[in-house]
Amino acid sequence: MASSEEDGTVEEKENNNKKRTKSALVTAWLTFYNIAMTAGWLVLAITMMRFYIQRGTHKGLYRSIARTLKFFQTFALVEVRLTFVGIVKTSVIVNGVQVCSRIFMVWFVTNSIRQIQNEESVILFLVVWTVMEISRYSYYTFSLLHHLPYFIKWARYNFFIVLYPLGVAGELLTIYAALPFVRRSGMYSMRLPNKYNVSFDYYYCLIIVMLSYIPLFPQLYLHMLRQRRRVLHGEVIVEKDE
Repeated sequence: MASSEEDGTVEEKENNNKKRTKSALVTAWLTFYNIAMTAGWLVLAITMMRFYIQRGTHKGLYRSIARTLKFFQTFALVEVRLTFVGIVKTSVIVNGVQVCSRIFMVWFVTNSIRQIQNEESVILFLVVWTVMEISRYSYYTFSLLHHLPYFIKWARYNFFIVLYPLGVAGELLTIYAALPFVRRSGMYSMRLPNKYNVSFDYYYCLIIVMLSYIPLFPQLYLHMLRQRRRVLHGEVIVEKDE
């Protein structure tokens, strides 16, 4: 009987050690990821400021940062995966929509349609994204290191109040500016007849994307407001599972 109890205790200790090791590895990976993303968006911020100081214009700015922007924004798909498997405790839907919409803006709108790359609306959403991502990833980094300065927490849950609507305005204005070029060129569209017997019009796809902001943006904004009340004011927020 005693031997059985000892075996159970040893097994329990081994399981606890495995859990602690796994937890340490996850924390180490998340810390590395967030430090890397903070550094990446800081590089983007410095590059944009240097470009504007040297040139005195925003024209050509997007092309100067395009490669770095595409890399770090696309790399954010890692977050969706981590959220999906439960390593990162946040809404899969909110995180997935935000990341995928930005990847769409980068790859299928701004990067694909060179005629709009010098639009002021592009610079607007780029500046907003950069400020928000620096504050977000630095917040996660310092939280994981258990040394969170109050200003970082304050910035994370206050900047978005103004910056989220500005970012959405920049994204919508950029898509709107792209519509005439997409309609004339027929890019990414498929006309009938074709061997696949499928019709797709990218012009109307972009219009649908713009309309999707109507139901989706309020959900994201309200989610952040709830998080703000919980983190800054200590309110207990009960949310439904998504």
